[in-house]
Amino acid sequence: MTLRRQIATAVAAISVLVAVAVGLLVHRAMIRQHVDQARTAALTALDSSLAEYGRSGDVAGRGAALNDPALPGRLRTLAAGGRQGTVLAADGQGESMWAAGPVRDGVFSVRVDFTQDRGSIADLDRIILITVVAAVFTTVLAGVLVADRISRRLRTAATAARGIAAGGTDTRIGELVDGRDEVADLAAAVDLMSRTLHRRLEDEQRFTADVAHELRTPLTGLVTAAELLPPGRPTQLVQNRVQALRALVEDLLEVSRLDADAESPDLSAVPLERAVRRTVTLTGLDVTVEVTTDERVRTDLRRLDRILGNLIVNAHRHGAAPVLLHVDGRRITVRDHGPGYPDDLLQHGPQRFRTNAPERGRGHGLGLTIATGHARVIGATLTFTNHPDGGALATLTLPPD
Repeated sequence: MTLRRQIATAVAAISVLVAVAVGLLVHRAMIRQHVDQARTAALTALDSSLAEYGRSGDVAGRGAALNDPALPGRLRTLAAGGRQGTVLAADGQGESMWAAGPVRDGVFSVRVDFTQDRGSIADLDRIILITVVAAVFTTVLAGVLVADRISRRLRTAATAARGIAAGGTDTRIGELVDGRDEVADLAAAVDLMSRTLHRRLEDEQRFTADVAHELRTPLTGLVTAAELLPPGRPTQLVQNRVQALRALVEDLLEVSRLDADAESPDLSAVPLERAVRRTVTLTGLDVTVEVTTDERVRTDLRRLDRILGNLIVNAHRHGAAPVLLHVDGRRITVRDHGPGYPDDLLQHGPQRFRTNAPERGRGHGLGLTIATGHARVIGATLTFTNHPDGGALATLTLPPD
């Protein structure tokens, strides 16, 4: 149940309970008032009739009677015992208030009609019912409007928060949520968190770029020096490590550019099957290519090479043969037959400086991070799952033209 419905339901329930309670109290109070008035009138009439009966011996007065057979039995018993009393009872003429007392010849009684009072009570009950329904409707309507405003502002804040989670750390909720209540306080707190996160991300991106740029100069000298070493196994080892370090620095620079959203695609129309086979050839790795449907797509060929190349290299490095690349329209999948992607990658996506190699702990390196960044630049969707029959499965879906 949404917050709006919860508030509306709570307001409606409380309104109904309060209205019913007040209506019952008013109803009981009015019945008591009418009964008391009728009882007082009946006793007054009884006293007056008894005085006249004592003076003249005549039964006088409206509703007065001596030994009336319609007198309720319990009141007759009370009067026969020498006491006066009243009782509200229904009879053939409707509802009446009876008053009775003892006399020398039996029981003297007075009957006061209560039908008109009962009609007044019924009219009052109808008024109370109409008032209760109107009050509940008005209260519920006001509650719904208030709940809708709160819910709308919270939905606005949630939408902005999801935008921040998706990478838009420059989004500000306070500009979209008005007021000075708790929702506005929440928006201000989220804005503060967004600003802090944005600043930290900028610092991290700047640090990554600065480190990569600072390493480039000594690395260039190191590459030159390694090329001047005499041939031999030690020299080959040094040159391999230098090339690996150089590739790492270039990857760091590429990541920093992607993080800063400083990249823009260079689109051109290419046949997808030919582009895929070209990429596989450039990697020099053993990959089985299957094509169900070929399409001519408009994309950035260099970035597509980078994405697929990284996926293929990752499949060979951390998975197991055979590696299968399947093209079905604008959907490209790369599957290996290894242990599959680790759980943290499936839950949180690629994270830099993590690799699935046992000597470097769990996770993954920069390759998948770069592939994800380039997919974002060309407007494609890159997802990572594990195949039901085993092995890692990466799916690249290119956008429509």
